Amino acid sequence: MISSLWISAGIVLLAAAVLGFGWARNRKVGERRIAEAEREVARLKEDARRDVESKLREAELAAKEKLLQARSEFESASRERRGELETLERRLTQKEDGLDKRLGQLDQRDKEVGSRDRAVAIREKEVGTQEGELARLIADQRSRLEQIAGLTAQQAKDELSRGLEDEARMDAAHLVKRIEDEAREQANRKAQWVMGLAVQRLASDFISETTVSVVELPSDEMKGRIIGREGRNIRALEMATGVDLIVDDTPEAVILSGFDPYRREIARVALERLIADGRIHPARIEEIVEKVKAEFEVRIQQEGDAALLELKIPGMHPELVKLLGRLRFRYSYGQNVLQHSKEVAFLAATMAAELKVNVNVAKRAGLLHDVGKAIDREVDGTHLELGIELLRKYGESEEVVHAMACHHGDYDPTTVEAVLVTAADALSAARPGARREVLETYVKRLEKLEEIANSFKGVQKSFAIQAGREVRIIVDSGKIGDEQAIWLSKDIAKRIESELTYPGEIRVTVIRETRAVEYAR
Repeated sequence: MISSLWISAGIVLLAAAVLGFGWARNRKVGERRIAEAEREVARLKEDARRDVESKLREAELAAKEKLLQARSEFESASRERRGELETLERRLTQKEDGLDKRLGQLDQRDKEVGSRDRAVAIREKEVGTQEGELARLIADQRSRLEQIAGLTAQQAKDELSRGLEDEARMDAAHLVKRIEDEAREQANRKAQWVMGLAVQRLASDFISETTVSVVELPSDEMKGRIIGREGRNIRALEMATGVDLIVDDTPEAVILSGFDPYRREIARVALERLIADGRIHPARIEEIVEKVKAEFEVRIQQEGDAALLELKIPGMHPELVKLLGRLRFRYSYGQNVLQHSKEVAFLAATMAAELKVNVNVAKRAGLLHDVGKAIDREVDGTHLELGIELLRKYGESEEVVHAMACHHGDYDPTTVEAVLVTAADALSAARPGARREVLETYVKRLEKLEEIANSFKGVQKSFAIQAGREVRIIVDSGKIGDEQAIWLSKDIAKRIESELTYPGEIRVTVIRETRAVEYAR
């Protein structure tokens, strides 16, 4: 029992010794680990401190950089804002200066208006005074007239009316002269330039023919063959062509007479072919005449086409083209109508181009203005009315019809193109050498011009000059005043327009002269 106790105690002591040794050993190990841990903690603290200090420095640098950037942006925005404020300030300053200037102008205008109002008031006062004076003068004049022996009150009123009428006519003459001078100064140069340019651009040949054609013969023996047995060849030719064949003493020539140039030309060509062929008898004559007529139908078509091609006019009805071709054999006062029509078309187109109006209308109307002359010897009616009917029948526009219808003054023109066609027609007809008149007719027209001028009161002498294109009238300066001379020229011009027929225009010039003569002795 006791041994067991001692064993147990030994075991306990041994265990205690083992435990004490283990505890001492473990204590040293623990202390060593604690020291290492403390050193590690100290190192970690130092690393953490250095890291924190580094991050603090970086944060400080970043903060300083952001502060500098923010400051720079603020300064830039401030400069821009200051610039805008300065611009606005300058604008406000300019607006203030402008307002000051306008206020000054308004003040000046107010002063001017006030001055004008005062002037108007003074003028109204003067006008009132003048009206009163005029009323007094009229009353005095009425009283004076009533006191004239042998005159009643009504007669005095009539005399006063005539005086006032003469005064009004003189004032109106002054006004008309001033307006005409101003208009002439502005428009005359332009009109002359346009018309001169149109005439300058037109260069054309002129051929004059009469109512007869002469056919040359190889010998006088041919006259007998042309006459034929008992005159049958002459009769056959006259019946086939509608012209007169004159065989007289003219050596080696016969004469074709007829008022229709188209028929006369057919007869001339047929006769020349018969003479060249040598076979002259009625059957051959009829054959040749029919062939020439067929050729002339083609020829007139070609003449019309050539005119359209020359003027560059498209889209015209074929029948109108043929009628234009017939105008090649039609003459008026010795002027070829087709050539005249082309001249009018050229002139009207040129003036229309310069005035910037419808060139095509002016050109077509100018070319077709005398188309009625192609049939006026076959159909009753004037060439003007026939032309209007033809143009409407073959589809020409109303603008062209109107411009064509006005060229003789039978209709009032409502378009510029109509006026241009009228002017172009007058230019073509009135140019020197364009037309011929019978001498007797020419002389009678000149005598009539002078007779009309001399019939007016106060006219001393009158002279028709420039082939009847101008009338110069010398008046008595004691009977006709300057203002009355203006009205006299207009009255004479109206009289000439109503009583005479003439191409183009006639200039009426009234001359009033005052002479003072004295002798030195």
